[in-house]
Amino acid sequence: MTNPVLQKSQIRAEGTATTKLEAMREATDILVEAGSVTAEYLPAMIEREKSVSTYMGNFLAIPHGTNEAKDAILASALSFVRYSTPIDWDGNPVYFVVGIAGIENEHLEILSKIAIIFSDDDQVQALRDAAGVDEIFQQLEDVNE
Repeated sequence: MTNPVLQKSQIRAEGTATTKLEAMREATDILVEAGSVTAEYLPAMIEREKSVSTYMGNFLAIPHGTNEAKDAILASALSFVRYSTPIDWDGNPVYFVVGIAGIENEHLEILSKIAIIFSDDDQVQALRDAAGVDEIFQQLEDVNE
């Protein structure tokens, strides 16, 4: 991947959403601002969520669009939003919502990098404790390699 999929401008240390739908919208808005997806990506994200929950465990949800949404993806990128009050994600508490958009199959590579970070309880706690965007970015930089 030539361009970094995550930049500081795509991280929110304090998300404002209080529901799953608002969190998906917040994740998509960041991707739209980054020039990674069109507004058509949100309906595809909602559609995906209807068929399979994107809750991954360890306080993480990774909403992403359906395969039919590939026309709405302009560039591979991700958004990262942390919540101090957990979002109810199908009965699971979510403190982190990572929106993913991947050109071709790049989203699989990005997903695996996020999964590695979130499989480590110490890293998850460090992300919860991070003082702000700079600290969060330092902990997530590996996704750009």
